[in-house]
Amino acid sequence: MSSDQTRNAILAAAERLYADHGFAEVSLRDIVAAAQVNLAAVNYHFGSKDELIAELFISRARITTSERLQELKAAEQKAGGRAPVDAILRALVGPILRGSLSPDPDRSAAARFLIQASIEAVAPIHKIKNREIGHLKKFAAAMQRSLPELDPVEIYWSIHFALAMAHQTIRDRQRLIRLSEGACDVDDVEAIIDRIVDVSVRGLIRSDARVPARRPASV
Repeated sequence: MSSDQTRNAILAAAERLYADHGFAEVSLRDIVAAAQVNLAAVNYHFGSKDELIAELFISRARITTSERLQELKAAEQKAGGRAPVDAILRALVGPILRGSLSPDPDRSAAARFLIQASIEAVAPIHKIKNREIGHLKKFAAAMQRSLPELDPVEIYWSIHFALAMAHQTIRDRQRLIRLSEGACDVDDVEAIIDRIVDVSVRGLIRSDARVPARRPASV
């Protein structure tokens, strides 16, 4: 293989293995065996396992971020610059759900890798993820334009909870199947997106959305 082919083979193998088994269970030897390269190739292209993980996370996160922002831009253009909040939330959670639940194995592995990265406390990803919030701020700004009277704190919580629902659905959908005895259709991705968006919108527009919950008085 050429140098670029070797590098791409390593990234693809690492992505599949991490998506399927998590970071703790996958060694560099597992990756080189799946990629059909030698260990020296990983060290040459990435330097270390941490640097490989970091580069993979950055490249995949950029793809998801780009898809989200494209959907957000389209929603705002369609609405003359002030998109409905449900369209904004759909642009936020849609790409990761469509990717993770896609029948396309490559797209699914990429999205599931990002979900796994959000679950496990992997040092190189943790450092990057906590800095990469620029595109989420764009969603918060769009939601504020849509609902200018709303306390920004409610918007931040809404984004946080919408993403959490999407991640949980991807991570534990088999448990949902068992819990519902198959009644919940986890293959209808658009219906899942509709449900998450509906719950998120209801939380935002409820009458007491801007009233913080009061703790019981101490006795």
